[in-house]
Amino acid sequence: MPPGLFAALAVAALALLGIGARYQLHGDGNALHAVLSLFLSINLLIAYWEICLFFRRDLVETRTAYWGEWRKRTGRTPAVEFLWASVPLGRLLSPTLWADVWAVYSQYDSSYADRRTFGFNVDIVNGFLTPIPTLIVYAALTFHALPALLTGIVGVILFWQVMYGAWVYLISFFVAGRQTRISRRELYTYILAPNSPWIAGGLLGVYVSIRLITDGDYGVLGYPPLPP
Repeated sequence: MPPGLFAALAVAALALLGIGARYQLHGDGNALHAVLSLFLSINLLIAYWEICLFFRRDLVETRTAYWGEWRKRTGRTPAVEFLWASVPLGRLLSPTLWADVWAVYSQYDSSYADRRTFGFNVDIVNGFLTPIPTLIVYAALTFHALPALLTGIVGVILFWQVMYGAWVYLISFFVAGRQTRISRRELYTYILAPNSPWIAGGLLGVYVSIRLITDGDYGVLGYPPLPP
């Protein structure tokens, strides 16, 4: 199975767990809840990739050189080659496989092959720190597992962190002049497009979390007020 297809299916399955659970419990759906379910599911997958980056950082540096040479030799796009390669099912969760994501991405931003950079370190920190609050917020938004006030506080911390990190990463990318080393198409396709959801999703999450705090209930997500 291609890694790109597996990643898409994994995110879809995680998101549908929350959307389906809401429908089973309440018999309805909500656009904000669906979007945040998708965003949180993507964050869980990316967090796993970021953990792989930390534990396979030496491999990432080696594979970055490999993909650079492969790109020069073939004239083809490493991202497309990696995402649609045929991978045995038993390797689809391998840390070695997903470390290669960063080696491929390093063809467009070399900071991920350099453990001294902000991009490298902010992502490995996100990988270790965000999965637990992501699961807490996801469960709370779906099952009302926590008081709205507490969910909102955890949500503000989580969503602000990912949004802030994305902004600083993009600013550091441009301040370092890395955009001059790639084409405009690569800039939009591999830098701006993949990072924009963290800004947009982070802003949406902060808004919903603030509403949870100020309203004291989950009404912003279309849930009826709980009985006193």
